Amino acid sequence: MHKLKALIAGSTGYIGVQLIKLLVKHKNIHISHLCGNTSIGKNVSYYDSFLKKYKLPKIVKFKKEFLNEVDIIFTALPNGEAQKISKYLLKKNTLIDLSADFRLNKSSDYLKWYKQKHKAIKNIKKSIYAIPEIVGKKVKDFNIISCPGCYPTSILLPLIPLVKKKLINLNNIIIDSKSGYSGAGRGIHKKYKNKNLYESLSAYGVGFHRHNSEIEQELKFYSNSEIKFNFTPHLSPMFRGILSTIYLDLKNGVSINKIQNILKQFHKNNRFIKILKNDSLISTNDVINTNNCLISVCRTKYKKKIILLSAIDNLIKGGTGQAIQNMNNKFEFSVNEGLK
Repeated sequence: MHKLKALIAGSTGYIGVQLIKLLVKHKNIHISHLCGNTSIGKNVSYYDSFLKKYKLPKIVKFKKEFLNEVDIIFTALPNGEAQKISKYLLKKNTLIDLSADFRLNKSSDYLKWYKQKHKAIKNIKKSIYAIPEIVGKKVKDFNIISCPGCYPTSILLPLIPLVKKKLINLNNIIIDSKSGYSGAGRGIHKKYKNKNLYESLSAYGVGFHRHNSEIEQELKFYSNSEIKFNFTPHLSPMFRGILSTIYLDLKNGVSINKIQNILKQFHKNNRFIKILKNDSLISTNDVINTNNCLISVCRTKYKKKIILLSAIDNLIKGGTGQAIQNMNNKFEFSVNEGLK
């Protein structure tokens, strides 16, 4: 069987290692290049012993000449780096980016939220913001595929179907999300060295977290309306997983069962999205090491107010899993290949 050759840039971070662990099981992919900066010459199994049983290339510094040798480039790099690589893409290349470099449609928004100028503005229009369950096969028309942030993934999967149908008040959405510390990368251990990372809960980015930008962009697009919401993320004393709690006001005449039915209908063919019975309680433990998103619609003591619960594994469904889903859609591989 002919396999596509893949290069992974940023192969030693939590996302990079998780991506390798999934791709080694993908029957259509051969990992030909692993790239890094501070780990040149090392085996990636140094970062996860699970990978010792696989024959993988040693980590090397990225060179643009590698693009002649590969079909797919996965970038799990600091913001700004995938933009540079995108300038050298060949017609045969597909770039699947897990940073924020191509998530925003306007370079001015990128400057506002990420405090740096976009270095590949012409390529923004050549890219697609791709939640697999939302855009599906549309990725086939693009050679730059931008994977959403982990928080927005957990938030947009339940919200987009509801704003499209205008079932909720768009002026008062409250989102509270809690994530495992792996979402902040390996550097988190130094940053929180004196803050008891493993036994405390910390709010951060209150009111102005960068993921506000893509949440607002997508909700505005799918509702075709202005949106007012507050999003507060929290760093939790666990390694992986996200639980988002979303507080909503229903429009007149809309019931909790209507919300449940719309979500079920929208996601009926999305095998990784599980709409649970109303009022189901969920935890991050239910989704760890899977590409699933669990969604529960909960009633409150107020008839017109509901609470949505949404749980994902930030490293898989919130990152590497949907990167592979997008690749599978692009190249018409089986939807769950590499994700079983």
